[in-house]
Amino acid sequence: MDSVRIDKYLWAIRVYKTRSEACDACSGNKVRINGTVAKPSKAVKIGDLVEVHKGPASLTYKVLQLSENRMGAQLVPEYAEDKTPESERAKLHAPKETVVLRRDKGAGRPTKKDRRTLDALREMLDE
Repeated sequence: MDSVRIDKYLWAIRVYKTRSEACDACSGNKVRINGTVAKPSKAVKIGDLVEVHKGPASLTYKVLQLSENRMGAQLVPEYAEDKTPESERAKLHAPKETVVLRRDKGAGRPTKKDRRTLDALREMLDE
């Protein structure tokens, strides 16, 4: 086996839980092979650098061996070398801010003014 589809490879080395998630990531331009955007059918070879944008982090892997079959987590280091800096890996586990919007019991449905205020607050938090 000289090459494997990138979506199968990312699923096999457990970057994504399902192959369809890996395929969607490739279609959404979130996967690069040696710096070029990879579509799901793009072939990956031994020695290639694969960059995956997953959430806020950018993960980097070097292909050591090829596999189309999903493997146990303990076998993954034999197939892919993780070159991701620790600062990027920390972004995956960063706590997310949560804001609880609550209304007094019996206050009824929000008015248009209340809704606009809530929408403005949500926009401010998303920035």
